Amino acid sequence: MRCAGLLGLLLLAPGMAVAQSAGEVERCFQNPAGCTSNGGASPQAAPRPAPTPAPDYASVLKSPESERRKLQESLRTLDKYNGPIDGNLQSEASEKAITDWQKGHGYTPVGKLTPTEAVTLNNEAAKVPIKRINPSAAGATPATPPSPPAATSNAEALKALQARLAERRKAAEPKAEAAVQALVRDLKAYVAADGKGVAGDQFQAFAKWYADDKTAGRTIGDIAPSVEDYGEAGSGDAVTAQVTFQTKQGDVNYPQCLMFAWVEGNPRKNAQAFSCDDVAAVEKWKTEQSLKSAWR
Repeated sequence: MRCAGLLGLLLLAPGMAVAQSAGEVERCFQNPAGCTSNGGASPQAAPRPAPTPAPDYASVLKSPESERRKLQESLRTLDKYNGPIDGNLQSEASEKAITDWQKGHGYTPVGKLTPTEAVTLNNEAAKVPIKRINPSAAGATPATPPSPPAATSNAEALKALQARLAERRKAAEPKAEAAVQALVRDLKAYVAADGKGVAGDQFQAFAKWYADDKTAGRTIGDIAPSVEDYGEAGSGDAVTAQVTFQTKQGDVNYPQCLMFAWVEGNPRKNAQAFSCDDVAAVEKWKTEQSLKSAWR
């Protein structure tokens, strides 16, 4: 009897193995993810990929104003932006210009720059050659100059260029002189009214200069202007004028010089006054206005 029982168990073992294998097959069919090749052991979870860091847009938006203005200048150099150079990278015009630039370079077009994109943008603009645009008379189609003969010398080409510049300046002189004479009238009226008038309202640096002279006991006599530059700007005709004031303190007479810059309008726009020695500030103002000189 004992031997018969052992024999029965041996005969049942293959059936149990077959039944277990069939059960595993059914479970694999119903849930393939739970089927393993290691005898039914639970599968190990695959490692999760590291999360991708969010783009850093805040660093550029919070950068110094000079750096933000530089980015606007770079966008303008690349013909993407024609708004004011004010350092506001969140304006509609700035964000549109950034988006257009990003689309052309395979970046995500979100209208904001990462530090890497900002460096790329400035480097690209720095490689663009300086373009000198010769403005034509308003409404007129510029005539195509005839091709010079092959034997034209450098001296002759220079002479022709100087002649064209002289013609362009001559055409601009009436408007430039009228704008400067209007300024002088406002300056004289301000002095005559003892520090009251539009000249002081529009040119705050001039108002301060006048107040300082008055406090020091100086009086203002003759006012002599001269056009320093004139041309088309983004929002109108831009003018810079050097004005010499003959001042007197006691028995001493001596001249003082201020540079006035503005865009024509009523009232004048973007009006500023500088010391005549501050050449860098005047040139920076011209750049900000996108001045296309008809004077030089």
